[in-house]
Amino acid sequence: MDRWCLIRFMGSISLFVLLLPEGCKAGVQHVGTIYPGFQGSQMTWINLNGLFLISNNSNFAFGFSTTQDVTQFLLVVVHMGSSKVIWSANRGSPVSYSDKFIFGGDGKVSLQKGEAVVWTADTGGKRVSAIEMQDSGNLVLLGNGGSVLWQSFSHPTDTLISNQDFVDGMKLVSDPNSNKLTHILEIKSGDMMLSAGFQTPQPYWSIQKERRMTIDKGGGKPAVASLSGNSWKFYDGNKVFLSQFIFSDSTDANGTWIAVLGNDGFISFYNLDDGGSDSQTKIPSDPCSRPEPCDAHYVCSGNNVCQCPSGLSNRLNCQTEVVSSCDGSNGSTELVSAGDRLNYFALGFVPPSSITDLEGCKSACHGNCSCLAFFFHNSSGNCFLFSDIGSFQNSNAGSSFVAYIKVSSDGGSGSNAGGDGSGEKSFPIVVIIVIGTLIVICGLLYMAFRYHRKKKKMLESPPNTSEDDNFLETLSGMPIRFSYRDLQTATNNFSVKLGQGGFGSVYQGALPDGTQLAVKKLEGMGQGKKEFRAEVSIIGSIHHHHLVRIKGFCAEGTHRLLAYEFMANGSLDKWIFKRNKEEFLLDWETRFNIAVGTAKGLAYLHEDCDVKIIHCDIKPENVLLDGQFLAKVSDFGLAKLMNREQSHVFTTLRGTRGYLAPEWITNYAISEKSDVYSYGMLLLEIIGGRKNFDPTESSEKSHFPSYAFKMMEEGKLKEILDSKLRLDNDDDRVSTSIKVALWCIQEDMNLRPSMTKVVHMLEGLSPVPLPPTSSPLGSRLYSSFFKSTSEEGTSSGPSDCNSDAYLSAVRLSGPR
Repeated sequence: MDRWCLIRFMGSISLFVLLLPEGCKAGVQHVGTIYPGFQGSQMTWINLNGLFLISNNSNFAFGFSTTQDVTQFLLVVVHMGSSKVIWSANRGSPVSYSDKFIFGGDGKVSLQKGEAVVWTADTGGKRVSAIEMQDSGNLVLLGNGGSVLWQSFSHPTDTLISNQDFVDGMKLVSDPNSNKLTHILEIKSGDMMLSAGFQTPQPYWSIQKERRMTIDKGGGKPAVASLSGNSWKFYDGNKVFLSQFIFSDSTDANGTWIAVLGNDGFISFYNLDDGGSDSQTKIPSDPCSRPEPCDAHYVCSGNNVCQCPSGLSNRLNCQTEVVSSCDGSNGSTELVSAGDRLNYFALGFVPPSSITDLEGCKSACHGNCSCLAFFFHNSSGNCFLFSDIGSFQNSNAGSSFVAYIKVSSDGGSGSNAGGDGSGEKSFPIVVIIVIGTLIVICGLLYMAFRYHRKKKKMLESPPNTSEDDNFLETLSGMPIRFSYRDLQTATNNFSVKLGQGGFGSVYQGALPDGTQLAVKKLEGMGQGKKEFRAEVSIIGSIHHHHLVRIKGFCAEGTHRLLAYEFMANGSLDKWIFKRNKEEFLLDWETRFNIAVGTAKGLAYLHEDCDVKIIHCDIKPENVLLDGQFLAKVSDFGLAKLMNREQSHVFTTLRGTRGYLAPEWITNYAISEKSDVYSYGMLLLEIIGGRKNFDPTESSEKSHFPSYAFKMMEEGKLKEILDSKLRLDNDDDRVSTSIKVALWCIQEDMNLRPSMTKVVHMLEGLSPVPLPPTSSPLGSRLYSSFFKSTSEEGTSSGPSDCNSDAYLSAVRLSGPR
C-alpha cells in the first residue's frame, strides 16, 4: 500500500488537514495570504477540494474547481457557503489535474497548462509580494508597501458581488450557449446595456429603458453600478447616487448578493447568505426580448412558445436555407418575407442603417453580401440591416415592421422578391425526394439501433456473469447503477488511489455535479462475485447517519465496482495514534463524539436493520471521518449476517489482531457481543491515544487493556488517558468512557452490554457501575497466538459466516 503523510496548517481561524503521498510538497490550505515561492496543481490540494487560499472569515476561497468534465479544472474564487463561483481566471481554457498555479519567487503569478501560460495577472511588470483573499470575495495582488497591483473585482467574468463597483470599461461576459452565442453587460455612453455577442453586438436591454428602475435623482448619467442590500444602485462619475433597481423583497442591508449573467441572456440575482437562493427577479423581464429564447429565425411568443415564421414554414427547415452570400458558395439568394406582426429585440436600441422606402431597403440588403435580414418601418422609412439574426418576437404593435430574410434561391418557395417562380415548380419534386430519403435513413437508423442494443446486452451479460447481473437487476431499493465508463470518467481513469484492500483498490472520484466518491474497484475476483452481490444487496439497503453509505455500483461485463461517499478526513487511526510530537491530535470533545457516533452505527447494525448484521472487524481503520469529523463505520466486508431466529453463529477465525473477542480464539459461539468487545478495544485506543498492544512500551503497559484494568483497581483512571489531552477536571465523560470500555471487553460475553446500552451509558442516560476485573486471558493471547500473526493482517481461514449470507472482505479502510 502507498505510504501517506499527514500535513497540517494552523491558521488564525481553522485547522486544515490534507493526506498526500509521502514525499510530496506540503499541500496546505492558507488563511488570508500567500507569498512568493508558492505553487501546486489541483492534485496538491485534492482533499481540500482544490482550494488553497481561504479568506479570514472563511466565506471565500481561491483555488481549483471542477467543470462539467470532471477531468478539467478552472482557477476560481468561490463562496464557501453556497459553492457559487464568483470569478474565474481561465474560463474557456480549463486545465488538467496536473497543471500548476505558480506564484514564483520572481513575483509573477500565472496558471500554466504544460509549458503554455493559460492565464497571468497583468501587473504592469511590477513584482507581486503577496496574494490576499479578502473577506469581501476580492482576490488582490499586492506590491511592495501593500499597494494593489491587480484585483479580481476589476476584472469580473460573469458575476458581480455586493459592494463590487462595476464601472465604465468593465464587461461581464456570459458563458457561450448551445449556439456559441455569448451575452455582454457593459456601461458606455452614459447607459448600462446588455448585448448579444454577435460579430456586431446587438443590444437588447438598458437601464434607461427599464421601467422597474426607481429614479431618485435625474439628470446624471450612470458611470458606476454596485449591488447593495437588495438593490442594484447606480451612480454618476462622482459617485453621486442616481437610481436603483430593487430585485428582492428582502430588506437585509448587510445581505451578500450576486448578479450573474447567464448563457440564457438573463441577469439573475442570488442571495449567498441564504445558500445561493434565487430572487426570481430577472433582467430583462420579458423572456422573448432576449437574443435567443428560441433558435435563430424562430418566433418567440408568450411563455417561450417557439414557431417558425409563416414565411418560412413551408420550407424543409426554418434555418437550413437562411444564408449569407459573401463567400459565393451558397449560389444565388433571394429575400423572403418572414411574415406579419414581427418584431426584433435590437430594434429599440440600434440606429437605422438608412432612411428609404421598402424597395430601397431590399436593394440595400441585396447589395450587402453580409446582410442576412432586414426590418423596414413603414411610417418612418427606417431600414435596419443585420448580418446576424437571433429570434423574432410577436409584435403587439401590429405590422409596423416588415421583416425579410435572405435565403438560397435553390430552396423551397415563399414570397419572392424578384424570382421567376422556379422555386414553386420544383417544390413537389424536392418534397418527394426528401420524404424518400428520410424513410431510408429512418430504416437504417432503426436497424443500427437494434444491432447496437443487442450487442450491448451481449457485452454486459456474458454467459459466465449473466446470472449475477440478472440477480442485481431484480433487487429492490438498489443504489444507482453506473456504467464502467461513468466511473472511469469520474475517477479520471482511476488515477488517484486512496488505498488498497484484500479484493481491490479504492480511488477518489467525482460525479459531474461535484459529488465526491470513493470508488472500490474489485481486481482479484476469486470470491469477488459472491462478495459483490452480498455487499450491493445488503449494504446498499442500509442508511444511517453513522454508517458509510454506498452511492452506486457497476456490474458491466467482468467489471465490478462500488461507489461510496467520500470521507474527507480519512480513517480514525491517523488522528489518534501519535507518530511524532508535532502532529495534531484530536481533542477530547471530538474523540468522545466519534466514540458515541461509532457506537450508534453499530447499534443500528445489531438491532435496527431488517436482518441482524455483525461487523466482525471493528478497528480505527474502519471508522471514517467526514469533513466535520463525523464518525461513520465502514467496511462491512467481514460482517456476519444473522436471522432474527439465530442467536449465535459458529465460524472459523476472521478479523484483525488486537480487536478479536476471546470467543474467536477459543472457537466459542460468535454473536453481536463479539463486536461489542472490538468496540471496547477501539474505545480504549480513542481514550489512550495508543495501540492496544505496543511492544515499545514497558512490560506493564505493553498490553493496554490489562494496564487499564490495573489502573482502575488502583483508582488511577487519569493514567489511562492520553497524556497529550488537556481536560476540564469536571468532565465526567472520561471516567464514564473508561468504565464503558472495560465493560465491553469482559471475557464473559454475557457481561458485555449491548451497543444500544453502550450508547445510553455514554450519553448519560444509564448509570455505569464499576466493571469487574477481567482475567488475564487477553494478555496471554497477545503473548502467544497474536504474535504469530502479522501486525495489521487478517486471518485467512475460510468461512461462509453462515449459510444465508457472506459479505465481502474487500477493504474500504485505506486513506480517504
